[in-house]
Amino acid sequence: MRFLPRDEKFYDFFEKSAQQAVQGALQLEQLLRNFNDVQVKAKQIKDIEHEGDLITHDTIENLNRTFITPFDREDIHDLITTLDDVLDYIEACAERLFLFKIEKTTEESILICGVLVKSVKQLEQAVSQLRRLKDADSILRHCAEINRLENEGDYLNRAAVAKLFEPNSDPLEVIKWKEIYETMENAIDRCEDVANVLEGIALKNT
Repeated sequence: MRFLPRDEKFYDFFEKSAQQAVQGALQLEQLLRNFNDVQVKAKQIKDIEHEGDLITHDTIENLNRTFITPFDREDIHDLITTLDDVLDYIEACAERLFLFKIEKTTEESILICGVLVKSVKQLEQAVSQLRRLKDADSILRHCAEINRLENEGDYLNRAAVAKLFEPNSDPLEVIKWKEIYETMENAIDRCEDVANVLEGIALKNT
């Protein structure tokens, strides 16, 4: 067995994964705000997602080799995989913008993505607090804000989808944008999943 420092290696992985999620969300927001070179920008987000996959793989590989871990092995696995899920949905949204040949963005997509960006930034801050698990209140505050943002994102998504079904809407555009909105909302939902894992870790280890 190879022993890793309890208080360093896994925290590094978590923080890097959260940083990738923030970078991916910011790139998606920039794509929506400056809607040009969509294929190129979607590829950049794909590259960020691929780097996130490597971090997830390295985390699980090290988890399988490490005898002493900073907290429960199951929690480590759940945290890194839910973080990876956030980035997967961000990349999936960017990919759909390209594959669906979207010609122009919508104000609703920018608003929903703004909530996503806020959510992943809260995640990044919460994850950075894991090294100081005695400060559970700080982690829980970030998690509560992520839960609030999920509700906000859900409201914006419902309003955006409802707007799609206004009279004289193009049915094909309705189908495309409904899936894009829901994919972005799924990314926000996965942020809440990460928050739930973080809450469990904080409460069990303080």
